[in-house]
Amino acid sequence: MLEQFTDLIAVRIILAGCMMGIGTILDVRKREVNDALWLIFGGISVILIFFEPDLIQALQVIGISMIIAPIVLIFWRLGFFGGADAFALIVLAALTPQITLSEGLITPLTTLTNAAIFSIIPFCWNATSNSIRLLQKKKIFEGFDEPMYRKFIAIFFGYRARRPKHSFAIEKKVGKSKKFHFVLHHAENAQYCSYDDTWVTPGIPFLIYIAGGFLMQIFFGDILFKLFF
Repeated sequence: MLEQFTDLIAVRIILAGCMMGIGTILDVRKREVNDALWLIFGGISVILIFFEPDLIQALQVIGISMIIAPIVLIFWRLGFFGGADAFALIVLAALTPQITLSEGLITPLTTLTNAAIFSIIPFCWNATSNSIRLLQKKKIFEGFDEPMYRKFIAIFFGYRARRPKHSFAIEKKVGKSKKFHFVLHHAENAQYCSYDDTWVTPGIPFLIYIAGGFLMQIFFGDILFKLFF
């Protein structure tokens, strides 16, 4: 546990939790988060600095935490995740700079690496769900002319949806047959699939994983360090 759990740390954690809760709900419902949310909590993080007992040390910790800023901004511009995800990570770095209630090592990238690990869960879910369908003799690959290895990839990457919602198509028509179309979808520009009975990959907001990664940082620490060090 933290050697000295102060009221200020509690306030920081509560505020960060509120921010991520609001942001995640908005992202799930509307697939869009107003930048005002990050501006408000970013402003609060600046105000909180002046309540720190050791201002210089607080600025040093926040400065180190901000190492994540250029990394997530690059990821955003490359389309790996949206602007809301990048801004959330930056504000978290200012609001709860490397704060944890665990005894493990925390780095400026802990929330992001925790989130990345959580983002693997849908692949495991897809593999399990598709395997059950195959065992039930359901023809999930009907109409496809693909080698076995590409079908194996598809089992992890997506699923066949009757009426897809907030998902991206991973199939295309080639002649009279279908082919899998595995591409990286831009987090902000890609269009959701509007066709029925189509293989899709779920468009789960990365903000959900960030929220999970943040909670894991607070109560457990860094997953990678816990597993390998």
